[in-house]
Amino acid sequence: MLKKQLIMEKALELFAEQGFEATSVQQITDHCGISKGAFYLSFKSKDELILTLIDHFMRQITSDIDYLVKNSPADQLLYQFYYTFHTYFHKHMNFARIFMKEQMQTLNQELIVKMHEYNKLHEKAILHMIERLYGDEVKQTKYDLIFCIKSFMKMYTELFLFENIQLDFALLSQTLVEKTNLLAEHMTLPFITEDYNLLIDHGKNLDITKEQLITIIDKNLSEMGDSLEKDSLLLLKQELTAPSLGLAITNGLIENIRHDPHCKWVAYLLRNYYQKQGK
Repeated sequence: MLKKQLIMEKALELFAEQGFEATSVQQITDHCGISKGAFYLSFKSKDELILTLIDHFMRQITSDIDYLVKNSPADQLLYQFYYTFHTYFHKHMNFARIFMKEQMQTLNQELIVKMHEYNKLHEKAILHMIERLYGDEVKQTKYDLIFCIKSFMKMYTELFLFENIQLDFALLSQTLVEKTNLLAEHMTLPFITEDYNLLIDHGKNLDITKEQLITIIDKNLSEMGDSLEKDSLLLLKQELTAPSLGLAITNGLIENIRHDPHCKWVAYLLRNYYQKQGK
């Protein structure tokens, strides 16, 4: 295991028990069995470690949701959306607990900005899903529906994070699909206007350049062992540098890397990059 990955995993255990503020770098290094010097070779500070953890987990779920919204059949989309979200946070319960607690308690401005950026990316994905599923039927209420869906995501997640209730995620997803469809069909009085779309667009800027993508890919490659995912990422880098592959092959290479936790974000960025290029 890479030292950076070890620090992230062990720090996450302490953060889940004690919270961000109560956990010191000394406690993290003791828990890892490493020196402070080794810690600072990987992270400049505890704040950088926290932001890296948030990026690591939020990029995975953001990428998965984006893929679902754009690729799942419409008749399965809403179920898969709820099921993927809730099972992901159940699987990564330690992270989910501290993430939700820190959103309510943090005074760290950089952390607030980071959380806000991912929130806006999720709202964009939810809006796209709503428009795919319901079209003009919810033209006046779709922004209210975003908040209803986000509330379902948050409140039902809290049941297993903080109440220790065992949930049937298949049944939960089915009931949330029913509730969402009822709201979409029967809501008639909008509260949030179309102006909210301007606020969603103030989220994280995804107008990434080819050069920035190559830099991100190089960083990923340096942290990966030999694998199909690494070979696919190398080919995707070559395609950015000297385009020669067709759409099907490029999409196939992106599909090869999207399940790797280290590559989910770059797969997400590549999908959005090629979509904007019209490929």
